[in-house]
Amino acid sequence: MIQKTFTKTRIATSLSLILGATALPAVSAEEVSEKADVEVIEVTGMRSSIKESTRLKRDATGVVDAISAEDIGKFPDTNLAESLQRITGVSIDRSNGEGSRVTVRGFGPQYNMVTLNGRLMASSTLPDGGGASDNRAFDFQNLASDAVKSVEIYKTANAAAASGGIGATININTAKPLDNPGFIASIGGKAMMDTSVRDGVGDYSDQVTPELSGLLSWTDEDEMFGASITASFSQRDSSSTSANIDQWRNGVYDGTVPDMVPATSPGAPTQLNNAPGIGEDFALPSSISYRLWDRQRERTNAQLTLQYRPIETITATFDYTYSKLEQEQQGTELSIWMSDYKSDITFTDGLNPSPLHYAEDKREQAPRDIATKQKYRNSITEDDAIGLNLVWEVNDDLTLAFDYNDSSSESSPLSSYGNDVTFGIGSNILAQQGGYFGTSGLPDIMVGFDDCDARIGLNCNNAFDVSDVGTSIYQKSHAYNTNDITQIRIDGTWAFEDGTIDFGIESREMDNHSTQSSTNQSMGDWGVNNPGEIPASMLDAIDFNDSLDDYKVAGWTQAFRGDTIALADWAAPVYGLDLARDTALATDRRIQEDVTAAYVKASYSGHISDLPYNVSVGLRYEDTKSTSTANIAQPTAVRWVSNNDFTVDQGAFVDAEMRSESNSYSHFLPNIDFDIDLTESVKARASFSQTIARPTYGQLSNAVSITGGPGAPTVLNELNGSASSGRASLVPLESTNIDISMEWYFADTSYVSAGYFRKDVDKFIGNAPVVSDYYGLRDPSAGPRALQAINDLNAAGINVNETTLFSQVAATQLGETIYANGHTDNDYEKLVDVYANSDDPLMNFLSQSPTNNKSAVIDGMEFAVQHFFGDSGFGFQANYTLVNGDIEFDLTATDTQFALLGLSDTANLVLLYEMEDFSARIAYNWRDEFLNNAAVYSNEPEFTEEYSQIDFSVGYQVTEQFSMSFAGINITGEDPRKHGRTANQLTYAEEWDARYELGLRYTF
Repeated sequence: MIQKTFTKTRIATSLSLILGATALPAVSAEEVSEKADVEVIEVTGMRSSIKESTRLKRDATGVVDAISAEDIGKFPDTNLAESLQRITGVSIDRSNGEGSRVTVRGFGPQYNMVTLNGRLMASSTLPDGGGASDNRAFDFQNLASDAVKSVEIYKTANAAAASGGIGATININTAKPLDNPGFIASIGGKAMMDTSVRDGVGDYSDQVTPELSGLLSWTDEDEMFGASITASFSQRDSSSTSANIDQWRNGVYDGTVPDMVPATSPGAPTQLNNAPGIGEDFALPSSISYRLWDRQRERTNAQLTLQYRPIETITATFDYTYSKLEQEQQGTELSIWMSDYKSDITFTDGLNPSPLHYAEDKREQAPRDIATKQKYRNSITEDDAIGLNLVWEVNDDLTLAFDYNDSSSESSPLSSYGNDVTFGIGSNILAQQGGYFGTSGLPDIMVGFDDCDARIGLNCNNAFDVSDVGTSIYQKSHAYNTNDITQIRIDGTWAFEDGTIDFGIESREMDNHSTQSSTNQSMGDWGVNNPGEIPASMLDAIDFNDSLDDYKVAGWTQAFRGDTIALADWAAPVYGLDLARDTALATDRRIQEDVTAAYVKASYSGHISDLPYNVSVGLRYEDTKSTSTANIAQPTAVRWVSNNDFTVDQGAFVDAEMRSESNSYSHFLPNIDFDIDLTESVKARASFSQTIARPTYGQLSNAVSITGGPGAPTVLNELNGSASSGRASLVPLESTNIDISMEWYFADTSYVSAGYFRKDVDKFIGNAPVVSDYYGLRDPSAGPRALQAINDLNAAGINVNETTLFSQVAATQLGETIYANGHTDNDYEKLVDVYANSDDPLMNFLSQSPTNNKSAVIDGMEFAVQHFFGDSGFGFQANYTLVNGDIEFDLTATDTQFALLGLSDTANLVLLYEMEDFSARIAYNWRDEFLNNAAVYSNEPEFTEEYSQIDFSVGYQVTEQFSMSFAGINITGEDPRKHGRTANQLTYAEEWDARYELGLRYTF
């Protein structure tokens, strides 16, 4: 038999880099001009992997970084995001201690384009806590790394690539059989030990969980046919404990704070220690909560690739990619909600004073409730993509290619109960409440325990037990999100003596659909009216300090824990709960985009005074037509259900009105890349480009959704309800980019580089606060009844606050004098919901409406060094990125602000060793503090504090076929923490723990 050996010509090589491994050429024009000589690198170890990544960086057009697999099925990290964070200028967001989304040069996940083999990837998600997804960002948790050959980050633009990545385009390359001729098979397994796991609710308590993967690749002897299949399955159980404060409410100090102890109350008046200056802004917390979470994640990935090369000049590739991510978590929340009778506050010094110590003393009021809610969250996300690629080398000068991609993603609840369920439990034992705060760690919840007040009717045994606990509100959310992308491309490359011209056209359609419904159903109501009703066997007493190692707290930590779904099943017949999905949708939104594109790019190689140079000039044209459609049932009422709680009633879905708006825009996007070899080892680069990034799906929604009522009766506080609204007429952000860099390659695995980048961005999307009434909803807490209640309370000598005001309105509605017939505040909350009537004013809602009204400049420097010390086996990689922006959040201003998010310096240091069959790596990653939200509540910011992490891995090749590995992630158990205007104003903190992996792999 005569064996055929196919050698790609320079044209086939160029085009395969456009439509095979990646959508962006990764070779220089000089390399393309080498007629039939294409370097083939057999990646067999860590150092060879780094050599290949270095080659990709050096030979690329523009600024490119890459990570390559050590061998097929041996990517450096089990999570792609964890690998990407090692690259200069890249930082990651973590979810449950695992990399999920990436930020590049200060641009967050929604501003980076992620492609698989050069194709757009459909992505969907369900946000924690309910709600509808609005993010274009790809979640790297969905994709295992076993089938990945390399990941490339293109920091400069290229006309051949789809637009959308201002920060970067990240391309994931998978292995293909004809690139690896012959028969290759391997099977691997890992045992993951997550040290955070504890015994919790549900079957999520396996500290050691499995990960299995396999790969089979085959080509015939003639290398005409090829087939490969990869598959993997992994399970991870984990636990965490967190704390958060929902809101920091700003005010202006005038000698008082809201809801002080009334003068008529017995005992000392409110004590304000180290009080702010008159006219100074200060902040008070709305709540303190602790949360326990036990989680389980199962991930399944598979990819089938078929290739056919009947003759040397034609190659056909078909691939199918599938991924499934299933997530469940059971949680318990222990929380207090601040209200009135503020009795003792000690403020911090400096900017925006907030409490170091905060106390409320209920005095003559009946004890209020502490919450021990039970939570259940779940989701399943399934992605699948079908691709067909045909490359035809017409002649030595012309190659054409056709590429088809059909990609879809769907996220839905795993459970018929919904994707986010809260079973409200509480107990009226708070005679006093408050907290101690600090600049690190968690706040302490302070409680004055009282189970002897006759008005509450508890057992007065001075112990917190199941008989003190009752139900409150059952909350459920059902959300769905689908995303579909169809993409067709025709590309060509025409080669001439010293360069190439690439050209192509593209058509793609995107459809993103989100629905969401949520309801509150009353059990024992907000007043927790039926203590002792829950069977004792369904609840276990817990102490939150038992689950805290780094953040021990000194205050109240007692709570009860149960299975949320079991509790819902018990309560359904007792309270007539409807556990099924509510058909009245709060969100039914579809965003459709049709993009038509064409591009041309000319690349040329030459010499300037004997110095080789490459220049590439490209222009991409894109025309986009978008449609935003909403079909939302209008809310019918806002109910006042307790002192500071309001419920929005959704209308019937059959009464929903469909609204549709269209938009269109087009862009010419040029790019120029130039590099020159100043010496054989020193390369200089300069790039100019214009890029765009499209708005998020939520920003494009054309409907107003009412998300909640005010946080207190509006007759006593200048508060508004909350709403969300988008703008279908938004256009993309537009960025003009400049990159300049110098690179010194002093060995095949060693280099030093320094670069400067600048991005001038127009049409940034800012939020314009809009206060308005919607849907004719009226305010039951601000009309004649509320005003009359204030007069009645004053006449009776009863202090006016949120609680007494509601009780007076309720008493009047019942036709009695307040507190008559043995009724207490809790009774009124149980007996009465206050609906608005025609005499009440329209209710105002605050929404942040997005608009293209901002411009900003982001620039920075990137430094990197990589070196192996001769034949010693030792090496290192180090990089540092500085990022600056010209619009920062002004901590002294309390107006709604636009500010650049995610800007932070980052650094990485990786120490390497590889000698013969043994390899080891230890990696340090650091990210400085950054602003992650400019309006986490109203106009209040949230900052993520600086974070660092240490990971390591070791590997040993036992035989030519058998290898072992051991890895540790976050081995020092570092914890994330977020805060508001000052470090004292904690918004979120969580304990994370180390996890370890022992792996075995056999290659046939």
